[in-house]
Amino acid sequence: MTHSNYDMSPVKDLIRVLNGGVEFYTQAKKKLDSTNLNRVFDQMIADKAQAISDLQPFVFVDEGTVETDTATSVDIRESYTKVIGVLSTDKAHTYISQLEEVEDKVLDKLDKALSEPLPPKCKSALLQIQSRMQVCHDQMKQLQELTA
Repeated sequence: MTHSNYDMSPVKDLIRVLNGGVEFYTQAKKKLDSTNLNRVFDQMIADKAQAISDLQPFVFVDEGTVETDTATSVDIRESYTKVIGVLSTDKAHTYISQLEEVEDKVLDKLDKALSEPLPPKCKSALLQIQSRMQVCHDQMKQLQELTA
């Protein structure tokens, strides 16, 4: 079963952002000493890992390999946050603010993927992922407002 009639690049772009998000949340956990934030970050990591797992079969069927790269924009944001974190007195707010931006990027990539013609099962998976990622976004937005 091939998806050769479909352009799977929006799904691959989304997976890259999700991979970058997992890495960024993992780094944030190492930099912040907060049990509460670590719990939230662990949930974000698990939700993104599940989304990646749900989407990889569609990329694999199309290309014969899974997507393992990260999005450059997330990598740049992570580097930026490390520099600002060193200078900032409120590292938690700095990380949360940047992680909320990652959540915005995830939702943007989801919207783009959903606007493209994709296999019905892939669209269905994307819709389910969209609702989970919206919860992640809203939670980070709430944390951002609490730490502002």
